[in-house]
Amino acid sequence: MSSCSKKDDVPCCSIDNNNNKNNNNNENKPEEHKEIVKEYYGKTLETSEDLLTNACTSGAPPKFIRKLISNIHPEVISKYYGCGIVFPTDALLEGLKILDLGSGSGRDVYIASQLVGKNGEAVGLDMTDKQLEVANKHISYHMEKFFNSEATNVRFVKGYIENLKDAGLEDNYFDIIISNCVINLSEDKESVLREAYRVLKEGGEFYFSDVYSDRRLDPNLQKDPVLLGECLGGALYWNDFINLCKKVGFKDPRLVKDSHIEIKRDEIKEKLGDAKFYSATYRLFKLPELDYNCEDYGQAVVYLGTLPEAKHRFELDNHHSIETGKVFPVCGNTFDMLNLTRYKDHFTFIGDKSKHFGIFPGCGSPIPFSSTNDSNNDSNGSSACC
Repeated sequence: MSSCSKKDDVPCCSIDNNNNKNNNNNENKPEEHKEIVKEYYGKTLETSEDLLTNACTSGAPPKFIRKLISNIHPEVISKYYGCGIVFPTDALLEGLKILDLGSGSGRDVYIASQLVGKNGEAVGLDMTDKQLEVANKHISYHMEKFFNSEATNVRFVKGYIENLKDAGLEDNYFDIIISNCVINLSEDKESVLREAYRVLKEGGEFYFSDVYSDRRLDPNLQKDPVLLGECLGGALYWNDFINLCKKVGFKDPRLVKDSHIEIKRDEIKEKLGDAKFYSATYRLFKLPELDYNCEDYGQAVVYLGTLPEAKHRFELDNHHSIETGKVFPVCGNTFDMLNLTRYKDHFTFIGDKSKHFGIFPGCGSPIPFSSTNDSNNDSNGSSACC
């Protein structure tokens, strides 16, 4: 059920429960909601050409991914409905375990199979029988083509992204989870994020593309099969997404890239009103000790230029493009995202967290006190009132 912008560039407290939760009278029952999605992706859509908007398709992938796609069976490709490239472009995936949530026809799982190699594992989870049938039908074809072997590093399981435990997926098992425009199709997005956090190893990451809106949408839009199936009706308000991430343990969501989704069909624009939609790629690291904001500890990193697809520059997200050999000041969270993950051997690390200097400059929330500038000029030594 992989689904969502023909553009390759895909766009990161607590939740106010009164504002964020839909009115129960307007919601689909969970099973009805799932049946709408199954019907759309299992029967209504025959190929990606049947999509009515560009919210559920993607553009040209990176060169090294294009080579891998060329090895995949044409039927698998034709049934793919993704919204961006969901693999970290450093290609540092050999031997890892990767899970694809909403794997559909299996395109991204078969890409992952090639990236992790014989000693890795690529697992796809989907709830749609017709999609799983296509994915499973071509396992032998791909193993022979990839590795000239009958042994497989791929498996597909039927299940729901909100409940990975029932699908037999254990705690702390996967190094990376990917997902290609599927979370917006779920009625219980908090459970999706919570389950992803559970099955990830510490230091692992959830790297995925999805569709977001600039506001909370009318819950009735989720009842419209076309709007829901086209990844629009279930799009999450971006700020609610950020708060949900933090609530389940992904304390510092990082936006990798994004693009605006253009709605061209008048009948769909009429239903959506003035709401704007964005296709976005985020990465969420499972690092329990991260701060909720970007804090300054006087730390820095030097990228060694040793990743094969990033010899001259490493891009962690859309705010961190790190040139090879140059000392690059970072907040405590960025330091940990590089030092406590698979990237550790590719950087030199400077400093620790023994001294705190406040919010990292230009990142996170500035100091809220209106008297900040006055205090810099205050030589009277006056004391605070509390």
